[in-house]
Amino acid sequence: MSLQEEGTRGDLEFGTIARLVHLAAERYGDDPAIVDHGHKVSFRQLETESRRVAKALIASGIEHGDRISIWAPNMLEWVVVALGAQTVGGVVVPINTRYKGIEAEYLLHKSEARVLFTVTGFLDTDYVALLRETNPDLPSLETIVVLRGEAPEGTVGLQSFVERGTSVSDQTVDARRDAVKPDDLSDILFTSGTTGKPKGGMCTHAQNLRAFHDWSDISGLRRGDRYLVVAPFFHSFGYKAGWLAALMMGATVYPQPVFDVDAVLERIAADRITMLPGPPALYQSILARSDLERFDLSSLRLAVMGAASIPVELIHKMRDVLKFDSVVTAYGLTETTGCVSICRQGDSAEVIANTSGRAFPGVETRVVDPEGNEVPRGEPGEIMVRGYNVMKGYFGEPEQTREAIDAAGWVHTGDIGVMDDDGYLRITDRMKDMFIVGGFNAYPAEIENILSTHDKIAQVAVVGMPDSRLGEVGAAFVVLKHGEQLSEDELIAWSRNAMANFKVPRRVEFVDALPTNATGKVLKFELRKRVGA
Repeated sequence: MSLQEEGTRGDLEFGTIARLVHLAAERYGDDPAIVDHGHKVSFRQLETESRRVAKALIASGIEHGDRISIWAPNMLEWVVVALGAQTVGGVVVPINTRYKGIEAEYLLHKSEARVLFTVTGFLDTDYVALLRETNPDLPSLETIVVLRGEAPEGTVGLQSFVERGTSVSDQTVDARRDAVKPDDLSDILFTSGTTGKPKGGMCTHAQNLRAFHDWSDISGLRRGDRYLVVAPFFHSFGYKAGWLAALMMGATVYPQPVFDVDAVLERIAADRITMLPGPPALYQSILARSDLERFDLSSLRLAVMGAASIPVELIHKMRDVLKFDSVVTAYGLTETTGCVSICRQGDSAEVIANTSGRAFPGVETRVVDPEGNEVPRGEPGEIMVRGYNVMKGYFGEPEQTREAIDAAGWVHTGDIGVMDDDGYLRITDRMKDMFIVGGFNAYPAEIENILSTHDKIAQVAVVGMPDSRLGEVGAAFVVLKHGEQLSEDELIAWSRNAMANFKVPRRVEFVDALPTNATGKVLKFELRKRVGA
């Protein structure tokens, strides 16, 4: 389905992220751009600080198109160095903060990064030490810059690095900034690698600006919003839908370095947060608190969730209990610049919970069968995406790029979904997550949605496990609400009354928490390991 344009195109308004920094400084001036636990910088100061980094990169010999990697939690410095790199035509390569040394080495080697910005004192983790434990073979890596913490031998602290650029003129920086073109690469975001080696999706300045200006317009982000960015900056939800969107719209970013419900609640109250995107688990965890009345959440205005199984009741509670004025859901992939579809303002709770909205302006979506034929509306199939948002390819992986993007420009998402007559998508599952029970296709997201209606359940995740008779059956991992009790037999009996027999979990395990990645997404491959799948 193709949609007409809505609103102002961010790529035409700003051109490049390099140019955006300057225009935001002119437009928003002394408004606060980032507040990092008391350290506040204005939009004008953000441009100044990023230009200092740009000068240091120029002095270090960084050329247009060189890769610059960042391995650090959400913090002010992350944004400053990313903007500095993009100002001189560098390509930002974020690294997952949960990665170990060997995983980070792979990304650095694959991307041929010349500079790594990192920290040595985050949650008792020394990333430099982690990397060096692997005895890395990184011939391209010339400099490791420590953003916070002690700079060990062979590295340089941020301040010392910035001093390298004192002899570089403002005119030189302006020339490098103006040489960056909208279709130049701005970043390479690597996929999680849960089904193999991580692959780096390449996106341009124009793609990011167009997609996330639309994301901001449609979701309702606006100047003066106080935006608590819980999603990690290494992910498009924290980087592109986070600080980049805020920079375009004039909102203030409050970086949250770890996914911690107590810290989030305290910061909402203390900083009068208005914008709080996140996975459903974030809001479910907040609502499950027995002491919620202790926190002043009256400032909350806007919530945006990524595609997931969302109980309709959660949407109602977010509006009625947490008092959000607006709640929307969206869907995207690394391969599509993080954007495919999004709900619109005014959509009902049922639409928001049960769909991931309709396509972004300028983006086409369709649902196809295994032969690539479009299926009738209301029938399940693989979701395909085409448009300006489709990545330029996987870095250094032409064959895998051809597998992901067909000759007609359609991305094969690997997601199973249903499209209704209005073009709204309902993501039913990942193709790899579906399991077959005695010949019937079972979709975990559908089963989870039903189980989530049980009044004693806070969170649930379902995976398939081997079964000698039926081939596979469902296993449910359940987090109960505070103070509630429920047995495996009771839940299975309840399930038999709530869903078709082949969907009923044959095993239930009660857990204190579900394993998640840094974005709050449940790690189902870990759950499958527990049941021998």
